[in-house]
Amino acid sequence: MAKKKEIINATFHNNVVVSEDSDIARELYNQSRFGDVHNNRVELSLIEAMYLIEKEKIVVLDGRKKPIDTEKFLKRAKTVEKNIWTRYKVFKNMRDRGYIVKTALKFGADFRVYDRGIKPGEDHAKWVLYPVHESEVNTWYEFAAKNRVAHSTKKRLLIGIVDSEGDVTYYEIKWTRP
Repeated sequence: MAKKKEIINATFHNNVVVSEDSDIARELYNQSRFGDVHNNRVELSLIEAMYLIEKEKIVVLDGRKKPIDTEKFLKRAKTVEKNIWTRYKVFKNMRDRGYIVKTALKFGADFRVYDRGIKPGEDHAKWVLYPVHESEVNTWYEFAAKNRVAHSTKKRLLIGIVDSEGDVTYYEIKWTRP
């Protein structure tokens, strides 16, 4: 007999999604490092929640305890974060490849990425990652600032460029002195 798939209920709270207080939610955190645990609940970023909705691991409920469909969730998330589609495509691609991706706002970057098999707290992130849509324009000053952030945090700089089909190409940039 097939084991019933357990789905975690969660709700939208301001700019994050918060899970129910359950062992399965905390186990998801322990195994895969999605979100952060606060008061026995897992607090997920909007991008983490989108990923887990797509993977059928969580269901986000509205104020009346009715499931919010993916389209409605994305519409609401876009009001909080305008370039969520580009960021999500890069996040999803890295997660599907087996990397743990966490926010890097305190570093001044979009994400920090841990090498495969490494969990936050076991070692430091290997990269800072900036998702960029192929149609975006960055100045040399913006590019240099990204490179400085990576260098000052002792991480490698990774740029994830998303094309109009949603495919991602990565470029690793290294700081060198002639």
